[in-house]
Amino acid sequence: MNNFSLVTFIKNAAALTNESASLLAEQFENRELQKGKLLIKIGKVADEYMFLESGFIRSYLFDTEGNEITIDFYSSHQLVFEVASFFQRVPSQENFEAMSDCTGQVLTYEKLNKLFHALPEFREFGRAILVKGFIAFKLRTLSLINKTAEERYRLLMESKPEIFHHAQLKHIASYLGITDTSLSRIRKSFAQK
Repeated sequence: MNNFSLVTFIKNAAALTNESASLLAEQFENRELQKGKLLIKIGKVADEYMFLESGFIRSYLFDTEGNEITIDFYSSHQLVFEVASFFQRVPSQENFEAMSDCTGQVLTYEKLNKLFHALPEFREFGRAILVKGFIAFKLRTLSLINKTAEERYRLLMESKPEIFHHAQLKHIASYLGITDTSLSRIRKSFAQK
């Protein structure tokens, strides 16, 4: 198993030694996901926690009118999981779909719990990941309230430029909380600058 990138990710997330990070990485198993397939499905309990080595995944749900609303995008070297479903053992409210062929490493809920109780290093890694995720979620929520559509677009271009190579414009628009027409206008305005 080539888990160099997973070891590096674990070390960077929780400031662990090579030995501790390697021990944790060995607990993950290889996983491939073909384009268009779902990693997590609405109505099913999420049982896996995935480190995405390559590929691109989008999470989405449906609004009250049946429209797809993109919640997040995941690219290489990110953890992909539906936190509420995974930890509370409740059905997911989101689909997680591969937007390209993906490879990664997964850890099941059962294995994660065993590691959490057995290894202090894993508790530190888990805590660090949850804190980073909470901060990212908080910043995204605030940006939908206190930033203009143009500012959100600029932030997305700066923080996750790979999205524009993998996602459809309608998915990007719903993620930004704007219409396709507004996104086209903003893109045209940015292209002219």
